[in-house]
Amino acid sequence: MSNTGRVFTFYLAAVGALVLLTLLPGPDVAVVTRFALGGGVAAGARAAVGVVGGLAAWGVLTVVGLAAVLAASATAYTVVKLAGAVFLVGMGVRMLWRSRRRDSLPTDARPAEAGHAARSGLLTNVLNPKIAVFYTGLLPSLVPAGGSPRLWLPLLVLTHAVLSLAWLVGYAAVLSRSRSVLGRPGVRTVLDRVTGCVLIGFGVRVAAEAR
Repeated sequence: MSNTGRVFTFYLAAVGALVLLTLLPGPDVAVVTRFALGGGVAAGARAAVGVVGGLAAWGVLTVVGLAAVLAASATAYTVVKLAGAVFLVGMGVRMLWRSRRRDSLPTDARPAEAGHAARSGLLTNVLNPKIAVFYTGLLPSLVPAGGSPRLWLPLLVLTHAVLSLAWLVGYAAVLSRSRSVLGRPGVRTVLDRVTGCVLIGFGVRVAAEAR
């Protein structure tokens, strides 16, 4: 096999690993769910773009070596972890609180929520130190033997960002098409409460997880 063929094979294997990791449910999916149900595919897509922006931020830090410092520092890791946990729990609590007053409101009663969808998606990942651990721990292992990390790490980060954006926007589109059913006041209230509890659960898990 030629060197080009080996490189392509390594890259396909890396893409396969990144696809599996991308499809794992996490706080980013819960946040996109929240905004896609509330504001449709546009709001869900904004949240997805924010999530990918968070990945890109960690990717840049990984390439320049700062993410490794965070991953190695127990104090810095704990600070970011607790901030992320508070953010997720707070978002979940707000959803539960609002759901108490929305039983008689239509799905689009709060269109202004779409305005901060991207910011919420961004903070969900920026305040998730697990991504720093993932990028500094797993991505280097996906670099082929003899490959330059300076070339491969940005490529892998970009690949992960593209896969994540495609998956989350597609997921938001599927949810938005179901809004005629999912957007009914009673159904929407139940979904908001479930999503709120999921966000709180993710926040608690983030706070309790070790590195």
